Amino acid sequence: QVQLAESGGGLVQAGDSLRLSCAASGRTFSFYAMVWFRQAPGKEREFVAGISRSGDNTYYADSVKGRFTISRDNAKNTVYLQMNSLKPEDTAVYYCAARLWVFGGTAQDEYNYWGQGTQVAVSS
Repeated sequence: QVQLAESGGGLVQAGDSLRLSCAASGRTFSFYAMVWFRQAPGKEREFVAGISRSGDNTYYADSVKGRFTISRDNAKNTVYLQMNSLKPEDTAVYYCAARLWVFGGTAQDEYNYWGQGTQVAVSS
């Protein structure tokens, strides 16, 4: 199995950028498709972005398309979420998650492994 740990969250102003990292340990990182979810206060956890095992394919929620970029470095066992043009509605706890082999999917229950989350707060 794989263990995940997010970092890079913080408090920023609207329009700023932030890069989140998710470091993996355990089983071979390149075996896992990776995603980012987020959960705002009082709301359901929602899909944000996903990336294939090789990093060649990505997909995004409509709400972040064009502003967020997911990437991965398999040599460093890390997946990233570059967030630009941040908005107050992006405020949430951000989680990375992993699924063995299979790329795609936006439902929480499709992912077996989760990090503890990192808080992002965007002020207006």
